Amino acid sequence: MAVKLRTGGGDNWTPAPEDTPWHQLGGTAAVMELANEFYDQMELHEPELTAVHRQDSPGKISRESRERFAMFLVGWLGGPQEYIEKHGHPRLRMRHARVLVNVAQRDAWLRSMTRAMDAKNITGGVRTFLDARFAEVAEFLRNAPE
Repeated sequence: MAVKLRTGGGDNWTPAPEDTPWHQLGGTAAVMELANEFYDQMELHEPELTAVHRQDSPGKISRESRERFAMFLVGWLGGPQEYIEKHGHPRLRMRHARVLVNVAQRDAWLRSMTRAMDAKNITGGVRTFLDARFAEVAEFLRNAPE
């Protein structure tokens, strides 16, 4: 089922308590679709990045990983904080410490998210905002040089 994304706000959009990225994207269902599209794109185009994720079958990232990331993303984008209620603080660097995150892995992650946002037609100010935020987080998680 396709969810219609709200991608208005112009190129100068900035989040506000009553107008978060979660709101702009269309709520929980739309963010969950984005998370699934992200992993679909990763499986299609980034096999080395796919390989570091839990898999249900070869080359297929687990449903559990997909659901957990979707739940995190909903809260991170300003929606319900179910992830924190169930799992506590995300502690992103600690949770990613077991995985080598070098420039190539960072860039593969960003390419996957870019493709997912393209596929979901996320544009305008919210896209500009998300591109910047995802790039910041991806760089923050880098734990290895080139």
